[in-house]
Parts: sequence; C-alpha cells; structure tokens
Amino acid sequence: MRRLSEADRAAWNAYRKTADPLGRGMRDVRPDPDSDPARPAPAPRPAPATVPRFRIAQAAGGTRSTHDVMAPLAQRLAAQPVTMDAKAFHRLKAGKLRPEAKLDLHGMTLEVAHPELIDFVQSCRARGKRLLLVVTGKGKRRADDGPIPTRFGVLKHQVPQWLRMPPLSPMILQVAQAHRSHGGEGAYYVYLRR
Repeated sequence: MRRLSEADRAAWNAYRKTADPLGRGMRDVRPDPDSDPARPAPAPRPAPATVPRFRIAQAAGGTRSTHDVMAPLAQRLAAQPVTMDAKAFHRLKAGKLRPEAKLDLHGMTLEVAHPELIDFVQSCRARGKRLLLVVTGKGKRRADDGPIPTRFGVLKHQVPQWLRMPPLSPMILQVAQAHRSHGGEGAYYVYLRR
C-alpha cells in the first residue's frame, strides 16, 4: 500500500473538517491514513479451472429423435392388465372376434372427434353391443426439423386417453390395439362391460 505524502495528508485532514457526518451515532468508515498499520498484501487468488468450450448439440449423440409417440403408446396398451376373459382376449388380439360396430375418426379434429366418440360408445352400450372398433388412423408423418416437436397421429394418441376418462371409463372393460385385419396400429378394439 502506498503511503500518503505530506500534501495528501494535509488535503485529507482539511476535507475531514469540512465533511458532514453520516448521521447520529455513525462515524466515518474510512480510517485515518496516519493510523493505518501496514497490512500484509493479500494472498493471490488461485487461477480458475479451465472449462471446455460448449458446442451446441455436443451431447446429443449421433441419433436424431423422431418424437415418436406411437411406440410408447403401444407399450402402455400392451402393459395394461387383461380385465376381460383371457380366452376371449386372445381371440380378440388374433382378430378372430368380429366388431359389432365401427367408428371412423379419419380427418376429424380433436374438437369434433371427442363428442363423436362419447356418443358412439354410449349409443352402442345402450343397444347392447360389446365389441367396438374405433379407427383413428396412424397419422401423417412429416419432417420435424424444428426445436419444438410436432406430434403426428394426434387422434391415435388421444383416443386411448379419452377411453380411460369419465364418462367412458366406467362403461369399458378393455381397450386393445386392433389386429392388422381390422386396422392394426390405426385402430382400437373397445370391449364394453355388460
């Protein structure tokens, strides 16, 4: 620390006499430079560790995501416990049971398809039908190069959710992906309770 010269000390003392105090009970925070003992120099700070430069998508790996919701959806449907008769369920999955009614939701928006599905299931149950086929379609695949994924097969994804929610869930015994002879990945069997 540099020591003050005599001229600097005289200027400092003159300034201190004319300065207004900070407030009652408060004192000047700066110590008198004459009474300042020589302080040891502070220890040098250690150099910060070097951090490697970040490159966009460096941790992304070589595979591109397709934002495919179909595989997880099929896995969830397959993982559902069988609540209907096991023998009838195996015949259903093999495509040997014939649906009694069919609803085709191709080309509908979510706003139109949801009430349509509710009406269809309720009217079929009122008529005593058990096995229904709901066709959603597989969805159109399109390029997805943007940062926000766009889901394809919106109805395919949404219909099983609607079937698990009231007012339909109490009427339904089982939901399963249809056999390829009845639409495969683009359709669902809905087995109603008695």
